[in-house]
Amino acid sequence: QRRQFSSAEKHRILAAADRPQEPVFVPQWGLSVFVRTLSGAERDDWEASIVQQKGKATTYDLRNIRARLVCKCIVDESGRRVFSDHEAEVLGEKSAAALDLLFTVAQRLNALTNADVEELGKASGIVQSAGSGSG
Repeated sequence: QRRQFSSAEKHRILAAADRPQEPVFVPQWGLSVFVRTLSGAERDDWEASIVQQKGKATTYDLRNIRARLVCKCIVDESGRRVFSDHEAEVLGEKSAAALDLLFTVAQRLNALTNADVEELGKASGIVQSAGSGSG
């Protein structure tokens, strides 16, 4: 038997504060930033930016993968994004150590495992891990 959700339950789901953010000190920058959890739509958008479908061919774009995720996850104290998607290229020019630190936190907050990232790498033909500390 299928359970029906009441409108109060639906409201409770939609009102839930289920996207935490946490401060992260970035030594290379000498300051702390907030890293937040993505919405489902934002995660899908990030993943879609990696997987490109052209006819029957699937290609994978892992260029600047860390900065592209970090751009979506760095926010100010009120939860507003600091960087737009268009600024990922510029952010990607910053310290690899700083980006890796923030990428690792973003992975954890967004339940994005090293295995998930490595699977994208394998599918793209890249052998090394795109996960933290191993590539």
